[in-house]
Amino acid sequence: MNLEGKLIGSRYEILEIIGKGGMATVYKAQDIVLKRYVAVKVLREEFTTDEEFIRRFNTEAQSAASLTHQNIVSIYDVGNEGNIYYIVMELIQGKTLKQIIDEDGVLPWKWSLNIAIQIASALEVAHKNNIIHRDIKPHNIIITEDGIAKVTDFGIAKAVSNSTITAFGTTIGSVHYFSPEHAKGGYTDAKSDLYSLGIVMYEMLTGRVPFDADTPVSIALKHMQEKPVEPIKLNPAIPYSVNRIIMKAIEKDLNLRYQSATEMLKDLNMALKDPDGDFVRTNSNEMAYTQRIETISNKEYKEQENRQETKEEKKKGKIRQFFAKHPVLKVLLIILIIILIPVGVFFGTQAALNAGSVKDVQLPNFVNMTREEAETAATEANVQLEVSEEFNSDVEEGKIISQDPPYMENYTVKENSVVKVVVSKGENIKIVPNVVGKEQSEAESEIKAEELKVEVIQEASSRIEAGYVIRQEPEADEEVNAGETVKIYVSTGIKQITMEHVIGQTEEDAKKTLTDLGFEVTVVYEEDTSKDDGVVLKQSIDVGTTVDEGTKVTLTVNKVEALKEGTVNVNVKSLIGNTTQPDVNQVDQVVNTVNVRITVTSEGVEEPVYDEACSVEETNLSIQVSGRGTITVKVFVDGVRKDQRTLDLNSENPVLNID
Repeated sequence: MNLEGKLIGSRYEILEIIGKGGMATVYKAQDIVLKRYVAVKVLREEFTTDEEFIRRFNTEAQSAASLTHQNIVSIYDVGNEGNIYYIVMELIQGKTLKQIIDEDGVLPWKWSLNIAIQIASALEVAHKNNIIHRDIKPHNIIITEDGIAKVTDFGIAKAVSNSTITAFGTTIGSVHYFSPEHAKGGYTDAKSDLYSLGIVMYEMLTGRVPFDADTPVSIALKHMQEKPVEPIKLNPAIPYSVNRIIMKAIEKDLNLRYQSATEMLKDLNMALKDPDGDFVRTNSNEMAYTQRIETISNKEYKEQENRQETKEEKKKGKIRQFFAKHPVLKVLLIILIIILIPVGVFFGTQAALNAGSVKDVQLPNFVNMTREEAETAATEANVQLEVSEEFNSDVEEGKIISQDPPYMENYTVKENSVVKVVVSKGENIKIVPNVVGKEQSEAESEIKAEELKVEVIQEASSRIEAGYVIRQEPEADEEVNAGETVKIYVSTGIKQITMEHVIGQTEEDAKKTLTDLGFEVTVVYEEDTSKDDGVVLKQSIDVGTTVDEGTKVTLTVNKVEALKEGTVNVNVKSLIGNTTQPDVNQVDQVVNTVNVRITVTSEGVEEPVYDEACSVEETNLSIQVSGRGTITVKVFVDGVRKDQRTLDLNSENPVLNID
């Protein structure tokens, strides 16, 4: 019965099917009253033929609707329309835990513990409200896009199992996650939910359930009779305490399990803090629980005692009479007992030890065997094979590609352990389809239709519309093996980026900042002696401006020319000339000293570098000068400029001779 497009309950418009299960079909619907999307679970018709079931279903679903917890899917409404019985629930965007396990295989232990804590928290609230789930499994746990675990189907399993066992002669649920008491069709309580949670943890951390077989009955029997392989043997990365928690949760005896979700939560939280700690306590089951025992009256006690004494006397009397007639046999019997007691103790002990232990067997190397050879070797080694197949171009068809656990010399496993092997299906050549220019979902569908895997890589493009394929690897029409991966580069459109403030940063830091944002950076240089050398003075795009990725931005960087030195040699006597000659009218006055002043003009600024009195007999001065580029040197004698010349300090040997 397909309800798509119909309106039920006068308010829920069914839009599409989003899931199917053994018990119900789940639809996405719109609540036309509250204008929101909801999930509507409609029970299958076979569950609506029993009035007792309908009564229980309504009672349990309404009880579950009273639960409010962040890890429980909220129930908004319960109702029926004709023979359509439905539950309206919160619509969760995410994947089931089962889908995540199928996609990722073994999950990280910390992430698994976090999920288990959330599930246990949901169970704790439900159990305190006297609601038992009875069908905890990865399929009933939804992980939201924010990583929140949501448990669904609270209360429904009880209504189904209690009513339909009589109606249909079966137990409803998932046999891989059943507790032993559930598999027997017996009484189930909170500890049954904790057993199922232990199985879920086992699967998260090993990628497989502890018990599997060809039929549900065989699996149920394993739950009741067999001891599972400890998860730490399948995944050595599992911490010691986590392994202990799982093994305690899946004990077959109810009294050896966790007695409440609160108790299990305590250990789960402790495992996050102390993963290798020895804090998980084993419960004792040695007559510790209270029992109803009939009282025995004094009269009954005396009568029982007299009856016992009479029987013993008669038995002893016959034995005495026999040995009185045959004294030799009595002696022989005593000797025989003395000899047989030690022998019996020895063989009895050995038998008890052998009966209570599982033998270790050598793990065969199945790789490169044919399937038939592997089955023979497995039978001889007393291990079980779990076979899957995949295409492989390197291994001949029919031969084994890999095994788990992998073969190692002298590596042993327990008898009847399960060994997973992958058998090659040989080559399966496929032609890569041309998906360039196609919308992403269409491209993925075409590639998967060819039995190829898809890897999507997002890439900005100024030419291709967002959501469409820019290019692919391998290219179209290439021959590849089935199962290989085709990479498709999907356009995200032109990415928009915002200009940041980089003025005052060093050239290197500014370029890195803008390049990381997606700008194309060019640099020009300008000198500003008032600012530090090498810092950004200007940027061509204003701060806060939004532009396309790849836009060019020009940075103006300060480049201050370094000071350089040179030498100025001045022949003072040559410059003085006739200044030192005596005046014809003042024969007795001779000039012995003159004042020499030398200035340097660099970058438009004139500064004195020498200003002293010099003896006319002092022929030469050698002055060190500094500046940038070409400088102007002026020489004054007694205030009169005698010479002016330029000196290029960037030359190889900047020396100026003035004479």
